Amino acid sequence: MNKKIYKQFIVVLFKNYIFGSLMAVFGIGALFMFTTLDISVQETITLLTILIVSLVIMITVEISVFLKHIRPIKTAFYKENLTIDDLREAYKQTHRFPLLTVYRIFGPHLFGLALPAMLITYISIQNGFLDLPFYYIGIAFGASILVAGMHSVIEFFLSTNAIKPILMTLQNESLANHDVDFAHQSHLYLSIQRKILLSAIFISVFPLLLFSLATHFRFTEASIPLLAEYWSWAVFVLIVSIIFAIYGAYLLYNNISEPIQKLEDGMQKIQLGQLTYQNDVYSDEFSRLISGYNQMVSGLKRKDQINKQLLDSLFTTLALALDARDTYTAGHSVRVANYSIIIGKEAKLDEETLDLLRKSALLHDIGKIGIKDSILLKDGRLTDEEYNEIKNHPVIGANILSQVQPKEEMDPLIPGVKYHHERYDGLGYPEGLKGEDIPLFGRIMAVADAYDAMTSDRPYRNGMPVNKALSIIEEGKGTQWDPYFAELFLLYMKNNTLDTKNFKQPV
Repeated sequence: MNKKIYKQFIVVLFKNYIFGSLMAVFGIGALFMFTTLDISVQETITLLTILIVSLVIMITVEISVFLKHIRPIKTAFYKENLTIDDLREAYKQTHRFPLLTVYRIFGPHLFGLALPAMLITYISIQNGFLDLPFYYIGIAFGASILVAGMHSVIEFFLSTNAIKPILMTLQNESLANHDVDFAHQSHLYLSIQRKILLSAIFISVFPLLLFSLATHFRFTEASIPLLAEYWSWAVFVLIVSIIFAIYGAYLLYNNISEPIQKLEDGMQKIQLGQLTYQNDVYSDEFSRLISGYNQMVSGLKRKDQINKQLLDSLFTTLALALDARDTYTAGHSVRVANYSIIIGKEAKLDEETLDLLRKSALLHDIGKIGIKDSILLKDGRLTDEEYNEIKNHPVIGANILSQVQPKEEMDPLIPGVKYHHERYDGLGYPEGLKGEDIPLFGRIMAVADAYDAMTSDRPYRNGMPVNKALSIIEEGKGTQWDPYFAELFLLYMKNNTLDTKNFKQPV
């Protein structure tokens, strides 16, 4: 991979660290230390020395932890023959990196600086190098926690922006060389709720706490006898500020999370094939997102409708092309599909099942493409040997459809194609299935196929009258055909007059 991107990443992290440290440690910390304390020049030099020594210790400890955190990412850019596991670990570590930055600041960064500083300050006070009360050390440690908190907020958001080129590079590498798309895997290392809540507390409350401590020092240095009254007032203000910050963060989170949740729910529905619009009730940037989402759904619906029309046309055209081999059976597949839909509707099948039934019925004779014309188009009656070969067409059709991709789209159509010549009494073919063991589509299409075969002309006979065909189906209920579906078809045909010769248009 491109090592230049990794090097640029390290440079950005270094700049961010320097910026955050200067602002938090040297800016706020030093300002707090040297502007609130009334100390001599010698004591100022002593405090600066303590700060520098502690800083060296902090950097040494923090670098060792940083190298450990960065190692999986570095490995992905420098290791030869990278595995997908190497890339996945680097990708996860990169996502965790902003949070690890916070841990480093509150771990080696804070304690690497504070503990040596507290120890050296204690020794300096004890030996007379500093003229300060010992309890100042505890207050200073509390202040350092506040400074570290503000520093961590700065570093977190800077690191969040810095990792983006690394993430994109790792995604492209895994997709190009391993055909794995990390972008499809969700990663939640720190929720928006926690980000907003913690950021609100750090940004609004911590500076106020720092100001309160600084004021305490100023009052102490000036010997103002109002500390008790001051802290009773300050604590009240701090409590109100914390409550306000938490409640404000809660309101802000709800305001942000609601449209995000709506979009997430919509995306999950799209994955399930449910293209639903989202109501746009927002007046900020989320309005654009919802509008864009709805435009996407609208486009998907249009394409889905076009694809459905193309697929439906393909099934119908293929059925007509198959029937065109024999002028005497022209339109047979379309009519069988229409009769099957009639039975399916009478049986109260749902729309999705009806659609699958229609497609299966349109292709029910696709296996005849594997039967020789000399047999399929023979003018006279078939010999036993020829009839046995004709009986292979359901299995041939099932084998043809089983090769079509995507497999999951074709699998529901195969049972109707393979078993529409099975009999309810078990004397049919190709497997001699009996009763309810025959798949649903096979039982429905058996009635539809037989009726159209009886009422259609053949080279060796004319199609029989409708009433005679219906009487044969009546007699065959429970033996040749499923009695339930046969009865539904009979009732419909008795109550509706159909011109079977012209019944060629899809229902």
